[in-house]
Amino acid sequence: MTSSHFSHLVAACLLALHGAAFAHGGEDHDHGPAAAPLPATGTTAPQRLADGSLFIPKAIQRQWGLRTVRADIRDLPTSVELQGKVVADANAGGRVQSTQPGRIEAPAQGLPTLGQLVRKGQVLAYVRPTVSNTERGGLQAQLADLDAQQAIAQRKADRYAQLKGAVPQSAIDAARLESEALRQRRQALQASLQAPEPLRAPVSGVVSAVHVMAGQVVDARETLFEVVNPAQLTVEALAYDPALAQGVTAASTSVAGASTELQFVGSGRQLREQAWVLQFRIPSDQHALAVGQSVKVIATTRQTHKGAAVPQAAVVRAGGGDQAVWVHTTAEKFERRTVRAQALSAESTAVTSGIAAGERVVTQGASLLAQVR
Repeated sequence: MTSSHFSHLVAACLLALHGAAFAHGGEDHDHGPAAAPLPATGTTAPQRLADGSLFIPKAIQRQWGLRTVRADIRDLPTSVELQGKVVADANAGGRVQSTQPGRIEAPAQGLPTLGQLVRKGQVLAYVRPTVSNTERGGLQAQLADLDAQQAIAQRKADRYAQLKGAVPQSAIDAARLESEALRQRRQALQASLQAPEPLRAPVSGVVSAVHVMAGQVVDARETLFEVVNPAQLTVEALAYDPALAQGVTAASTSVAGASTELQFVGSGRQLREQAWVLQFRIPSDQHALAVGQSVKVIATTRQTHKGAAVPQAAVVRAGGGDQAVWVHTTAEKFERRTVRAQALSAESTAVTSGIAAGERVVTQGASLLAQVR
């Protein structure tokens, strides 16, 4: 290479370096904050970047079991959250009460226990009537009077039978019937002193409550046992919006971490705590439910709104109590978005703002991302 060619090459390089320096000095930096740089290649620990986003290596993502779903913005039914309580179906549950005061006696198989299966008409216990000394004396006086009347009637009937032919047959029959009637009256009165009252199961099901022990003295109309059919339970929920009474199309609740569909039965025309009472039927036997248990009912209405359906686990609470989701922006980067969300069903939530269509929302492991510092 000649010296003239070398000189031209050196001059071209100097001009290029001078132009690059001039262009960098005049570059406009007012387009907004630049994205935080990712950590150097080879980093294996999750990190929170300067802009608040997270760097999660692929190996950690697999270890945490992170899962995402693409946001699909569409028309979703509007749902409301109601507080409900499990109650027994009026046709599949019942109470066992005593019609008179008395003392509890156990049947041959013993008193029933909680959870015991019983069939309709089965004797659960006996109530031996209790009377005071004054009442007992009055009853015994009535028995003595009936004994005397029955003895007189019986002698009369015997005498008429001996005079058969001289006494009309109608008189003989009347005397015999009078004696028999007095005998039956005495038996009935005697039974009221001694015969116990059997308490029977009103429906087939399981014993859900036992309020007595052997030998206990109970009053009339006191509830002694409760029997329910666990396959026919209902839920009563309170709605403070009258429009819900006619606008519910479906409902669901969460039982032991699993979603259970409910069938809307109807609403009453009597307010309770200034709210409408909505009744739902549980279509299957849920052993995790018990009468009196409080449940959260998600009722779906006919109204619709725009949003993206995601599992409930995707929505987490931010520092100030705001709702947020994590969005998977790049292969190893996650950003937190503050959103507005409302329940869609017992297992899903509708995100109505804060994310765009097509973004990948973290549906499993979002709570782990919130712990990265």
